[in-house]
Amino acid sequence: MWPLVGVTTESEDNMPVITLPDGTEKPFDSPVTVAQVAESIGPGLAKAALAGRVGDTMVDTSHLIEGDADLAIITAKDADGLEVIRHSCAHLMAQALQQLFPTAQVTIGPVIDDGFYYDFAYERAFTPEDLEAIEKKMNEIAKQDLTVERSIMSRDDAVKLFEDMGEKYKVEILESIPGEEDLSFYKQGDFIDLCRGPHIPSTSKTGSFKLTKVAGAYWRGDSNNEMLQRIYGTAWADKKALKQYLHMLEEAEKRDHRKLGKKHDLFHTQEEAPGMVFWHPKGWQIYQIVEQYMRDVQNKNGYQEIKTPQLVDMSLWEASGHADKFGDDMFSVNTENRLYAIKPMNCPCHVQVFNQGLKSYRELPIRLAEFGSCHRNEASGTLQGTMRVRGFVQDDAHIFCAEDQIQEEVASFIRMLEGVYDDFGFDDIIIKLSTRPEQRVGSDEDWDRSEAALAEALDARGFDWEYQPGEGAFYGPKIEFSLKDCIGRVWQCGTMQVDFSMPGRLDAQFVAEDGSRQVPVMLHRAILGSFERFIGVLIEHYAGEFPPWLAPTQAVVMNITDSQADYCHDVVKSLKEKGFRVESDLRNEKVGFKIREHTIQKVPYLLVVGDREIENGEVAVRARNGDDLGSMSIDAFSELLTKNVEKKGRTG
Repeated sequence: MWPLVGVTTESEDNMPVITLPDGTEKPFDSPVTVAQVAESIGPGLAKAALAGRVGDTMVDTSHLIEGDADLAIITAKDADGLEVIRHSCAHLMAQALQQLFPTAQVTIGPVIDDGFYYDFAYERAFTPEDLEAIEKKMNEIAKQDLTVERSIMSRDDAVKLFEDMGEKYKVEILESIPGEEDLSFYKQGDFIDLCRGPHIPSTSKTGSFKLTKVAGAYWRGDSNNEMLQRIYGTAWADKKALKQYLHMLEEAEKRDHRKLGKKHDLFHTQEEAPGMVFWHPKGWQIYQIVEQYMRDVQNKNGYQEIKTPQLVDMSLWEASGHADKFGDDMFSVNTENRLYAIKPMNCPCHVQVFNQGLKSYRELPIRLAEFGSCHRNEASGTLQGTMRVRGFVQDDAHIFCAEDQIQEEVASFIRMLEGVYDDFGFDDIIIKLSTRPEQRVGSDEDWDRSEAALAEALDARGFDWEYQPGEGAFYGPKIEFSLKDCIGRVWQCGTMQVDFSMPGRLDAQFVAEDGSRQVPVMLHRAILGSFERFIGVLIEHYAGEFPPWLAPTQAVVMNITDSQADYCHDVVKSLKEKGFRVESDLRNEKVGFKIREHTIQKVPYLLVVGDREIENGEVAVRARNGDDLGSMSIDAFSELLTKNVEKKGRTG
């Protein structure tokens, strides 16, 4: 028998009072399960209940509450409910696969963004037809409405159980878990797996799901281990949400920055330089536009631009704490009996600039910015175009300030960040505050102060935001700013971090008003994150159809016959002198062919010149969406283009 977690033999005299999220208190005559509380509220909620949150802890609906408690009933409408569905779908997939392929071994199957996966060991490669069969079997099991039961088992009993099942990978997982505590397992029908939970109460509540692809994955992510097969899936509350997501995937495939980068001749990557980007002229033009824009924004907001070395002695990274935390991800060079690191980030070097000459409190805040080139040894299997690279440039800056200046500096940064995102065409920002991780430096008092400072700054701006417990950097908490693109995908880009630790570790000081030496607070901040990744996001957001201010070529001037070539040259020269990025197309091709070609290349404006345009001193203007804007003078077109450039990517 598989006992329900939480069931005890305590006295029935225990009469818990359950407090619901709206403040309603519900007394019960005896210990009560989450499912029973839901039933007491109404049959609709009882049917929809997937899990519960008792205090801050997620639990199954079978969990028994024996004392007074705060309880939230989790349904598919909640983000936590969707995660429970996806976690349960992973188990459902593993159960279905093993029924179809009994010799397959199950390894690890977590929830990921928008879905789930499981890694399997099997003697042959799974095919698309196999995925269809597995998905069909998943639906069959879901309809069986199997109860999902949680149980507790000792480590030794669990090892024996999985040894008897021939699941060597599960045995290895069990033997690697530290401690001697009993472990939790979930069982549905003939399938059981080690899991913390919670899970849905029965297989009929798995929502709508779809298996999406199969890929290779090394056991435990180590290339020295055997290759497994990873099957990915997605799950949603209902068919409508699933359909919307699958449509988004289709759109994302069309917008893949790697495909568009090749199509529009923007960049490429190659095996000889894994995780590094080869920028082509058009792509580098976009890069330079973005960099100069950020330089102008930072200059207007009181930042001083600096440049620091690429190669720095490892002793600095040991002092800052990075060598201990990120040593495996750092590239290093040993020469003349000294070990150097190729910098993975800029912050310790910025402290060195601050330390040159004792600073007064009157000079604070000091804002140092760098378009710093960094390198990190990312696993080769994770590299992806410009989105995940080993070599990248950050729009990085560090603000050295007194503690009483934190609020205003954070608020000022957020105002600047909002303006930048608006200019790039992003008006939906998701904000999360990541708090102290288990492995960290600094005192709890410092963490309390820094977390409170960021929370107060967000509240002062009136933002909606949420906590991300344990996701802060090792030296301080951080605000994460994520953008939602035009097809609903979320990209984490900007950060603001309060650091009470690193300045002291690296001997940073300033002279306070009372003459004492004090350690400044260091604010780490970025808006775009890395240029490489952000430009990849822009390519996909705009599907290569950049607004005129970002377009590498803003207009192409084309002739109908050779007799207009000289006039075309004059038009191009005039527009270039006004600062526009303009090219001519004087090929001996039909003008319709030229128009189609440059439309495919997403050039914002196409200027056609015939004899009539020469006679009137004009150009015939077409927009890339096909609109005929008519003939206009060069000055009139310049005014049109100037207005569109000044608008940038703003939608309002």
